Amino acid sequence: MKLSEELVWRGFVAENTLKNVSDLDERARSFYWGTDPSADSLHVGHLAALMMCACFIRYGYKPYLLVGGATGQIGDPKDNAERDLKPMDEIEHNKAALVAQIRQVVQEENVVMVDNWDWFREIKYIDFLRTVGKEFSMTQLLDRKFVQDRVGEGGVGISYAEFSYSLIQGYDFLHLYREYGIDMQLCGADQFGNCVSGMHLIKRLEGAEADAWSCPLIIDQASGRKFGKSEGNAVWLDAEKTPVFDFYQFWLNQSDDAVEDYLKYYTLMMPDELAELMAAHFERPQDRLAQKRLAEEATTVVHGREATESVIKITTVLFGKMDVDTLSEADISLLEKTIPTVGRGANISEALVSTGVAKSKSEARQLIVSDAISVNNEKVGEDIEIAQRAIIKKGKNKFILVK
Repeated sequence: MKLSEELVWRGFVAENTLKNVSDLDERARSFYWGTDPSADSLHVGHLAALMMCACFIRYGYKPYLLVGGATGQIGDPKDNAERDLKPMDEIEHNKAALVAQIRQVVQEENVVMVDNWDWFREIKYIDFLRTVGKEFSMTQLLDRKFVQDRVGEGGVGISYAEFSYSLIQGYDFLHLYREYGIDMQLCGADQFGNCVSGMHLIKRLEGAEADAWSCPLIIDQASGRKFGKSEGNAVWLDAEKTPVFDFYQFWLNQSDDAVEDYLKYYTLMMPDELAELMAAHFERPQDRLAQKRLAEEATTVVHGREATESVIKITTVLFGKMDVDTLSEADISLLEKTIPTVGRGANISEALVSTGVAKSKSEARQLIVSDAISVNNEKVGEDIEIAQRAIIKKGKNKFILVK
């Protein structure tokens, strides 16, 4: 399979500036993809873009990944509001966290990490206006969708700082072309206009051609909204924000309608293997083979094999018949971050109330006598003391670890 064919098959195709998609197959180029340190973690929307970058890398393209220490001080314009400015120490913290996550996902020794603060800190304002500002017409900039959304009827307005964002990102492309010979930028569909700004500068100031390639914004098919913190539905790559168990469960709970698309975006499966998996999945949909494969692969990409194996064991203990004593201390440590935990020696009712599973002891006792509570997958009919490691379970999805 060629790069162009794989990108089309995976759905990593939105707008681009190539005459033909097959032009991607003619030579391996240098590209960059960037993100701003607006938070100290990426989310699964970013993960799709990084998986697209990994496609290019597998076909010999040289990757440069940018974390925007300069653009992060201004903020990428949102459709509906001005971003709050972040203090420099928070931006520095966020940059370090994002670099670590990007390296974990991309797994490419030769990736070059760059930071646009390294060159913007030396640029003088008048020089920037003379070099960059003169190359853009206000008419062209005012036609941009993000500007129209903010200044049109019902818009909340836009500051000069955010209005300038497109020129700053455009200069990034120009600088990286000059410094490293990068002639392609990858992005999400919402960034395509900013990529074109860079292409415009490269053509005007260097007399050279460059290209942009964008992928669609991935939609959470359960809600119909794009993945992202501004949408309030972010699934974070940071285990402190979205625990590994919750991350795994997110993929495990995807619908049959969504799972095949997500397998293309978030795994390295190729067409023949995916077709075989989906055939087996629809023969036995109750086994959720596709969702299990998606959860395993996506969690491994982000959190590594060891954490994934641990969370699979934990899932089997909570939802299957595996005994809690089969879990290692590392597994238990991960489980503690996932479900409420109490110490040995507590009565079941005490455990239910102290963790908020029941509002009162009388409610807890009613749950126990009505066979709504199990301990280590065995129904209990009385309020007994739990003297050993155990999992208390209410219904299908409420758990307590007795440690």
